[in-house]
Amino acid sequence: MRERDVHNRRITPARQYLDGRIKSLVLDLSAPHAGEHLLDVGCGAGENLHLFRQKGCVATGIDSSESNLEMTRKRLENRADLYLGDPEELPFSDNEFDIVTMVTSLEYMKNPALAIAEAIRVCRGRVFIGAMNRYSPIGLQGLLPVLFSLPGEAKARYFHIPSLSGMIRQHLPGVRIAWGSVIFLPWGLYDAAARLEEQIPVMKNPFGAFIGLCFSVTFSLITIQDVIRKPAVLAQGGEPAHGVVRQSGGKGLPTI
Repeated sequence: MRERDVHNRRITPARQYLDGRIKSLVLDLSAPHAGEHLLDVGCGAGENLHLFRQKGCVATGIDSSESNLEMTRKRLENRADLYLGDPEELPFSDNEFDIVTMVTSLEYMKNPALAIAEAIRVCRGRVFIGAMNRYSPIGLQGLLPVLFSLPGEAKARYFHIPSLSGMIRQHLPGVRIAWGSVIFLPWGLYDAAARLEEQIPVMKNPFGAFIGLCFSVTFSLITIQDVIRKPAVLAQGGEPAHGVVRQSGGKGLPTI
C-alpha cells in the first residue's frame, strides 16, 4: 500500500491485518524471485520497495515528490535506487526491469493509460497494478480515503476491474491478466469480525477494496540469427546502424 504520511498513520491491529492482506495479494500475483530487478512507479514512502527487498529483489523507485523519496531513503537506508520523475515519462530503457509495480499510484496520475504504457515499455517480465476499487463496499461507503490513509486534500480517481483491464489491453490486446481483490467487508466490521474476510475467495473476485492485476509483457528480441537472415541496415561508412542487434539480458517470461 502506498503511504503518503507514514509518520501520522495510526497503526491498529485491524490496520495491520488489512495491510497484511494487501501485501499477500501483491506478492501472490507478482511472484517475485530473489535477484529480479523491480521498479515501483509512484513509490511513495517506500513500503512496497521494502516489501520486495525482503524477497531479495534489486529495488528501484520513482516518484514525483522529493519528500516521499526522502522518506524512502531513510526507510531503506539508501538500499534502493531512487529517481525523481514523471511516471508518464519514465527515464529508463526499454525492457529494463523484471517486475514493474504501480500500487495505489495510478489514482493520482494525469494520464493513467500512458503510465501503464510506460510501465509496459520498461518491463521485460510482468507488470503488477494495485488500485482502490470504487465498487467495493468500502468504496460505495465513500471511505476509501479512510482505509488508505489519504490526506484530506488528495484528489484520487478510483478504478474497477473493467477499467483497468481495458487500459492494459489497449497496449497488449488479448493479454492474459491474473487478478483478484481483498478487503470485502464494510468499514467498521474489521475490529470485531475481521476473520470473516478469510472466508471469501480472493482470486477473480471484483468486490474487494484493493484490487490487483498482473500480466506478462512480451517484447521483441532481434538475435544474431535474425540479422543474418535479413539484410542489415547500414549506416554511412558501411557500419551496422545503431540498434540492429539488441540483447535482452533477461530471463524467460513467467507464466501467469
